[in-house]
Parts: sequence; structure tokens; C-alpha cells
Amino acid sequence: MGKVIHGGDIYRNEVIYDFSVNVNPLGVPERVRQSMADALNTCECYPDPLAEKLRTALSKKDGVKKEQIVFGNGASELFFGIVHALKPRKVLIPVPSFSEYEKSALAVGAEVINHRLSREKDFALDEDIFPGLSEDMDLLYLANPNNPNGRLTDREILLSVLRICRERGIRVVLDECFLELTAAGTTGSMLPELECYPNLILVRAFTKTYALPGVRLGYLCCADPEVVCALESHLPDWNLSVFAQAAGAAACKETAYVEQAVRLIEREREFCKTSLEQMGFRVCSSDANFLLFQADIPLDEILLKQGILIRNCSNYPGLGRGYFRIAVKRPEENRMLMKMIARVVNE
Repeated sequence: MGKVIHGGDIYRNEVIYDFSVNVNPLGVPERVRQSMADALNTCECYPDPLAEKLRTALSKKDGVKKEQIVFGNGASELFFGIVHALKPRKVLIPVPSFSEYEKSALAVGAEVINHRLSREKDFALDEDIFPGLSEDMDLLYLANPNNPNGRLTDREILLSVLRICRERGIRVVLDECFLELTAAGTTGSMLPELECYPNLILVRAFTKTYALPGVRLGYLCCADPEVVCALESHLPDWNLSVFAQAAGAAACKETAYVEQAVRLIEREREFCKTSLEQMGFRVCSSDANFLLFQADIPLDEILLKQGILIRNCSNYPGLGRGYFRIAVKRPEENRMLMKMIARVVNE
């Protein structure tokens, strides 16, 4: 089997606590849960191919035009739809980063150029990326915050990248799937810059923010109508179920829930980072709801024997053996995990 397991593999492991998947620690909002239960009544009908109710709610929430939105069965489907629509020949990817970027580029035969981020800078994107933005580059993948390290990119760096790429005809795919769970929130988004940068394709998902990985609901925003049309032609009709559409429309109203989650994550991330550092691990600074750290023991294998799943990051381009990622969860879960890791370290 050629499938890469990114995390959350509860199907082939005996898992009690899953720290490998970085979703909102508050769980699915009750209003969203109820909306999916109500959607059972529409299962005998095809879902709306235009997702009009969801499109209207999302347009209001994000402040973008309805015609600039394209929905996908998760963000991953959109990454593949983008490259099949645009057919880039040369793609630049800062690494370490989400492996689906490279996988999608290779699926259309593109040449992938990796820009290696510095461990000494906690894998933060900076002006070192500028020389790689050559005129023969067709597409650039970026994530803000980046995965697996969780660092936000300085806004001025992002704007400089967008300007350079606009001048040189490079499309920028910016993944903001984790942004709403950071302190920057919506104010850190590049959504307001869409009109200025028609070369920008901004990808988001309901997965992380609303704890809905099993529902599969992603979307992208782009101000270039030709790109939007091309993307839509490379995605299947009815790719959003009635459950996904109902959940998304309900989730758009959950402002207080997201704000509560951000406060919790800020506090608990600091607790986890401090705890790991006190145990002697090297921990990357993070702005997101997860932490990347190094360990010289097979920590994932040891914890899995106790029913605890963490993310082994050895398959991330630009990393290697000894890197692990944990999600920031509720206080009682985080304290249990730190206690278990401390036990392993002290044995």
C-alpha cells in the first residue's frame, strides 16, 4: 500500500489518546454536531452542487466574494485540483512542510525545488526565500503557520513574497488551515490582500478550527476568475456531502468557540513547551496548536505501547529521525502526556 499515514491512525493501533492530529481541543461545537444530525433528513437528495447556504455563510464570515470561493473535500483535494488545473512545471516548497504539497506537485510531473528552512531559526520563513523566487518558477507553496513547526511568518515577509511573485508571474498557494487557532487569528490572514494579488490562492479548512477531520471540508479563495474557473473544472460535482455543507454553515457562526479555543491553546502550549524543555528536549517555538521537538529515543513507539499516539515527523522533507510533534489538547490530557513522557525519560 502506497498511502502515507500523516497522523490519527487510530484504525491500525490501539489508541486511547491521540496527540498526532492537531484539531481544536474543545471538540466539535454542539451546534455543528446538531446540524449534521439534522442533515440526515436530506440524505435521499443530492447535495447542493453550488453549496449556496455554506457559500453565503462563509462569504460573510471571511469577507470575500462568493464567486471567489471554491470548495473541496478537504484541503488535500484542493492542492491536487490546483496543480491539475495550473499544470506547473517548476514548484518551490520551503521544507519542512506538509508532505501533500510535494505529493501533489509530483502528481503532475512538476520539478520540485526544496528551500530548506533553518533549524537554528526554528524553521521560520524569512528573506532567505527571495533568491529562490526566480522567473522560471511557476508555483510556490507556503503555509502560515507552517506545519510541523507551527511558526507564523512575519507579515512583511509574506507581502514581499507576494509582490515578488506577482512581478515574476509565480502563483502562490498559501495554506492558512491552522491560522484561526493562533493568536493572530483572522487579523493575520492574507484574505484582505486577494484583490491586490490575483496570483494568490489561499487555502483553508474547517478541519482544524472546528475539530472536523472526518467531515472533509476545505475551501480556497482567489481573485482571478480564470483560475477559479479552471480549478472548478478539475474538481468533481457534489464533492461536498450534505453533512459537510450543514456543518460548515453552522461552524461559521461559532466565533466565541474559536476565541475560547485560542485562549486555551495559548496557555496550554506554553505549559507543554516548558515541560518538555525541563525534561531536556529541544522544542521549536510555535504559534499554533502543536509543538515540534527532538528526542534521541523512539518516543512514539514507547508511548504507543501505553495507548498514546504522537506524530513521528521523520517523513517530513527537511527533517529526519528524532523529530516528533504533539497536539496541544485539554489541560488534563496535556498533563497526562507530560507525566507519561517524564516517566519514559526517567526510566
